[in-house]
Amino acid sequence: MSYQIEKLEKNQVKLTFDVESQDWKDAIAQAYNKMKNKFTVEGFRKGKVPQKVVERMYGVGIFFDDALDIIIPKYIEDALSGGADVAPVARPDIDIVAISDSTLKFTATFQETPDVELGQYKGLEFKKKAVKVTNDEVDEAIKKDQDKLTTWEKVEGRAAEDGDKVIIDYSGSVDGVKFEGGTAENQELTLGSHMFIPGFEEQVVGMNVGESKDITVKFPADYGVDTLADKDAVFAIKLHEIEKKVVPALDDEFVKDVSETANTVAEYKKEIKENIKARKESEAEIELENEMIETIAKSSKVEIPDVMIDAQTDDMVYEFEYRLQYQGLNIDDYYKYTNSNRDQLKSQYVEQAKKSVLMRLVMESIIKAEKIEATDEEVDNKLRDFAKGANKDFDEYKKSVVPGQLNYIKNQIVTDKLLAFLKANNKFN
Repeated sequence: MSYQIEKLEKNQVKLTFDVESQDWKDAIAQAYNKMKNKFTVEGFRKGKVPQKVVERMYGVGIFFDDALDIIIPKYIEDALSGGADVAPVARPDIDIVAISDSTLKFTATFQETPDVELGQYKGLEFKKKAVKVTNDEVDEAIKKDQDKLTTWEKVEGRAAEDGDKVIIDYSGSVDGVKFEGGTAENQELTLGSHMFIPGFEEQVVGMNVGESKDITVKFPADYGVDTLADKDAVFAIKLHEIEKKVVPALDDEFVKDVSETANTVAEYKKEIKENIKARKESEAEIELENEMIETIAKSSKVEIPDVMIDAQTDDMVYEFEYRLQYQGLNIDDYYKYTNSNRDQLKSQYVEQAKKSVLMRLVMESIIKAEKIEATDEEVDNKLRDFAKGANKDFDEYKKSVVPGQLNYIKNQIVTDKLLAFLKANNKFN
C-alpha cells in the first residue's frame, strides 16, 4: 500500500491512496460474492451467475460501490495504525480520483485537532465558595428518610382529607357525552398530588366511603386533547376507600432503621449534616474546577472546526434521547408534544457544545504543554482498586481489561493530575 500526505490549511490533512491493483480486484470479488444471490440469469442457477457475466449485463461498475465500502476503510485503518502522522477528530471526506475494474485512486481529507494558543493558566486567583448547611436542609433530608418508611392505613369514621389516598370510580362526560379515557374503576389517587385536572381532587376532599356525587371541572385551555381543551366536564364519582399516611416518629428506633452508624436522634442529625456538607463541598470543588478551565479558555485562542461542534452536539442529543428512554419516554413523542424536530433540538445545544469542545481542547493543550501523563504504576494502582472492589486477583483482573477501559483509566488519571496541577499553581481565597 502506498499513500502521500499533504498538509492543508485550517488543520486539515489529505491522504492520497493508490490502491494496489490486486487489492482492488479482490475487493470487487468480495462485493460480487456478497451480492451474487441477487442476480437471476437464464441458463444459470440463482447465486451461480459468474462475475464476468453479471458485469457484461449490468456494466463493469456494478460492484464498485460495495467494493469501495470494503477497500477504503481497510486502507485508511492500515495507514493510521501504520504510522501516518494524522490525529483525526472526525470521519474523513472521501473523494474518488480515478476508478476502473483494475485501478483505484482516492483521497481521504481529515480534520485534525486545531492548535490552541493558551492564555494564562498559572498565577490566577479564584474565590472558593463557602459551604453552609442550614437546619431546613437537615429537616428536608430527615423527611425524605421518613417518607421511605411511611405506611398507609385504612380510615374509618371520617371524610377524605388533603394528603389521603383514595380508591374511586369515575366517569366523565362533556355536554352529556362520555369521552375516551374519562372512565375508570378502582382508581388510586392521592389527594393534593395534582395528578388530575385542576379542581378534581379538591372536590373529592370531604367525601365519605361509599358516597357518590357529581363534580364539575374545566379542562385547561392548553390540554393535550383538542376536543377537551377549555371544555366543562362532569365526573360521576364513587369513593370506595380512604387511607391515611402514617409517618414514623423521629426517635431512636427510627434512627436505627435508617442509619448504619447512628443510634440516637442527635447522632443521626449530626450524620445528616456531615453528609450534606460533604456533598456540597464536592459540588463546590467541581464548580471551582470548571471555573478554572472556563477562565483559562476565555483567554485562549483557537479556531474550532464546525465538525467538532457538530459531533459534540450530536453526542448531547443522544444523551438527551437516552435520558428520555430511561424515563420511559420516546423521542418521537417528545418532538410531537413540543412541536419540534431533531434539528431544532440540536440548535439548543450548539453554544453548550462550543463551550464543551473549547474546554476540552484547552485541557488537552495544558496536558501537552506540561507533559502530564499516566505512569504504569498509577494505572496499576487504579486497577488494583478496581480488582479489590470486584473481589478478584489483580493479575487476573488486569488481563480482562480491554483497551477501551485502559484508555478511560489513563484519561481519568491524567485529568486528575491536570486539575491537581492547576490547583497547585493558582491562588484560592
